[in-house]
Amino acid sequence: MTATLRHRLAERGVDRTLWLLAPAVAFAVALFCYPFLYGLQLSFAPRSGGGPFANYARFLSEPYLRDTVWTTLAISLPATLINVLASVPIAYVMRGKMRGKRLLTTILVVPITLGTVLTAQGLIMYGGPAGWLNKALRGIGLIDAPLPLIHNYTGVLLSLVITGFPFAFLLTTSYLSGIDPSLERAAATLGAGWWQRFRRITLPLLAPGLAITFCLSFVMAFSVFPSAQLVGDPAGSTRVISIAAYDAAFQEYDYSMGSAIAMIMAVVMLVIIGLVMAWRASLYRGATGGKG
Repeated sequence: MTATLRHRLAERGVDRTLWLLAPAVAFAVALFCYPFLYGLQLSFAPRSGGGPFANYARFLSEPYLRDTVWTTLAISLPATLINVLASVPIAYVMRGKMRGKRLLTTILVVPITLGTVLTAQGLIMYGGPAGWLNKALRGIGLIDAPLPLIHNYTGVLLSLVITGFPFAFLLTTSYLSGIDPSLERAAATLGAGWWQRFRRITLPLLAPGLAITFCLSFVMAFSVFPSAQLVGDPAGSTRVISIAAYDAAFQEYDYSMGSAIAMIMAVVMLVIIGLVMAWRASLYRGATGGKG
């Protein structure tokens, strides 16, 4: 960089250290922007013709394809809510000093290292008709027939909770650690009980972070694929939208249709994230009296 260029950038208030972002920007363009734009234009070039929106019209007109959106939402939204809501009380209790905190945290976080395939295999081994859980329940006489825990909606939901909870727990813990504990201590000196302190101090301060946690957890759950295949019913009750995209691209070899379904996935996720972020923004405006 020449001295003249450095001088001009300095006059315009441009920080030269921003050039350090260039590799990250190039990485994002190469691995995200270009594939996304390529898939977007491919979705408007249907293999069988019929105009640029033929793939989208087909998706919306065929119940077998259209219903995958509602199936995916019916799986991902409950899983996300369970993970986020369950992480709050556990992280709240564990944020202070307690015996065995590191061990318990390790146990709660370990499932995130297993991956969806290994988790699905574990569910099949332990929750299947011949798994130890059904064997134990039948052995003590609590059930006469095996519980249907896999190859259905329940199996996919359990897999998403097992693999998604550690992620939500870690995020919630990090947001809770940023809340000054002296605020609760001050409220306690004024006679506020633990529930009042949590509801009126901790929860409002934690809510914006929970919105981010919900969004990230939802994206992970909505893009479910291995779990729906391995412990679900991919041709029936757990035929999620990612399976529809896979079938279109790699079973029918219709890459244009597969790209269109992927774009619809992105739109649905953006709508849900937009609603959550709008709620987060309303919380911020309420906290600041509508300023900013």
